Amino acid sequence: MDTPPSRLSPPALFAFSIFYGGMVCIAGVLGNKQVALGPLAVEAGIFAFLLLVVTSSAIAELYGRTIANRLVQIGFVPLVVSMLLTFVVLAVPASPEMQPDRLGAFELMMGATPRIWLGGIVAYGISQTLNVTIFAQLREMGLKGREGAGLLWFRAGLASVLSQVVDTLLFVTIAFYGEFPIGPLLVGQMLAKVVLSAVLVPPLIYLFVGLGRRLDR
Repeated sequence: MDTPPSRLSPPALFAFSIFYGGMVCIAGVLGNKQVALGPLAVEAGIFAFLLLVVTSSAIAELYGRTIANRLVQIGFVPLVVSMLLTFVVLAVPASPEMQPDRLGAFELMMGATPRIWLGGIVAYGISQTLNVTIFAQLREMGLKGREGAGLLWFRAGLASVLSQVVDTLLFVTIAFYGEFPIGPLLVGQMLAKVVLSAVLVPPLIYLFVGLGRRLDR
């Protein structure tokens, strides 16, 4: 059952909300680097996105689906504002004292096409909402084990895997369809994100839920 909203935010909800906002903003920046994990190649932003998934799932576990979905919705604020600030900073003339190579690297890293920005916004909203929905629905179906924690790893892992597949499909299609064949990119990114979700999310969800309960004591 969802926890009713309170004017006095629980300590864990307050801390997780700040953390969530930070991960929303940094994910796009980290995504500029592609990392090699054995045979897998994936954008580094996946690590921040997985932390978003874990945080929203932990909040759904502790406070219910309604509050977790509200967090996802509020996450649009730092996401959109950070994009607008990026546009402003790119438009403002650089100082003559700034080294040209540093300026070029900054503009290359921070400059993105409107399709990439749009893809990021759409993929974030739908995939994060889907993650919370699947996680909460599995709990409501009875997959919660003793004291709601027995199958926590399974609910969090499955919700993350499915939401990350949708996230990749939406982002890659919106951002790059028509620019080049996206099939190999879709398959590679989905495979990498599924593996990372299966490996990282189950232990992290126990860490976050445990930390949340400790903070709220």
